[in-house]
Amino acid sequence: MSTLGIAVIGTGKMGADHVRRIGRTVGGARVVAVADPDGDRVKEVAGTLDGATAHTDPAAAIAAPGVEAVLIASPGPAHEEAILYALERELPVLCEKPLTPDPAGALRVMEAEQRLGRRLVQVGFMRRYDAEYVRLKELLDAGGIGRPLFLHCRHRNASSPSFFTSDMLISDSVVHEVDAARWLLGQEIAAVSVLSPRPTAAAPEGLSDPRLVLLETSGGAVVDVEIFVNCGFGYQVQCEAVGEAGSARIGDGHAMVVQSAGRWGGAIDQDFTVRFADAYDRQLRSWVAAAARGRVAGPDAWDGYAAAAVSEAGLAAARSGARAVVELAERPALYR
Repeated sequence: MSTLGIAVIGTGKMGADHVRRIGRTVGGARVVAVADPDGDRVKEVAGTLDGATAHTDPAAAIAAPGVEAVLIASPGPAHEEAILYALERELPVLCEKPLTPDPAGALRVMEAEQRLGRRLVQVGFMRRYDAEYVRLKELLDAGGIGRPLFLHCRHRNASSPSFFTSDMLISDSVVHEVDAARWLLGQEIAAVSVLSPRPTAAAPEGLSDPRLVLLETSGGAVVDVEIFVNCGFGYQVQCEAVGEAGSARIGDGHAMVVQSAGRWGGAIDQDFTVRFADAYDRQLRSWVAAAARGRVAGPDAWDGYAAAAVSEAGLAAARSGARAVVELAERPALYR
């Protein structure tokens, strides 16, 4: 089997992690081009790869010799342009969330795919590949706890980076719960409300952290999300589904509990790349296998668009203090 040549766009924390993963844990692929506006950083990353070319222009990397697929891990505002470059060359794309920062950009991506007549874009909602989330999805689909009524979600980070804003709590963090809820329940999000308690003393000035986000679904379920990005003690993602005939919870992280010297406890992951390492591996292996056949198989551009539309409503709700209705376009046939 031939080796899939990949261009990686963005060599920050996420991009560098994908480069490492392609080189060490994913078979059948290699990085042949990398791009980043930081010329020194992109040369440093390319220098660790055998024969990879370094570029400061994403279009140049996508057009580089040997590129057969594109992985986009640049900041969200740069995604649309890079995706459209890739689609012009009819290359499969794995794009880290968000697909685009706003629904209008996501609609333009879908329009480009529809002109091609096939789906080539996958969005990096890696929780769909996490073993615990997969088991919960299987349980819900089988009716194991009856009709779902609630999802109770917690999303906590030890601390937030210096550039993190109040809007990003919703658009960059809660967006994962948005996609997970849509996928787990098989329902769209119809409305969003956001409650903002007094910020934690650990939050940088001006950051409204934590927040409670309420999502109402088209099927009558309610999803509550505690987003707390400066909790101080570690990285936690938990989800409890409550149905008419039972409940199920994932994310407790109690694979091993140690009892010693009159105490008991376990370790708490400090970073999403640790908690979801296996999910990222599974996601990338699945994408590489599909891309080698000229297609994608995971969360698609519609999923990215729906998440962006919910995020837009969430931001409006946070600013107004009122419930915001999610406005969705009609779902194109290509994504049904």
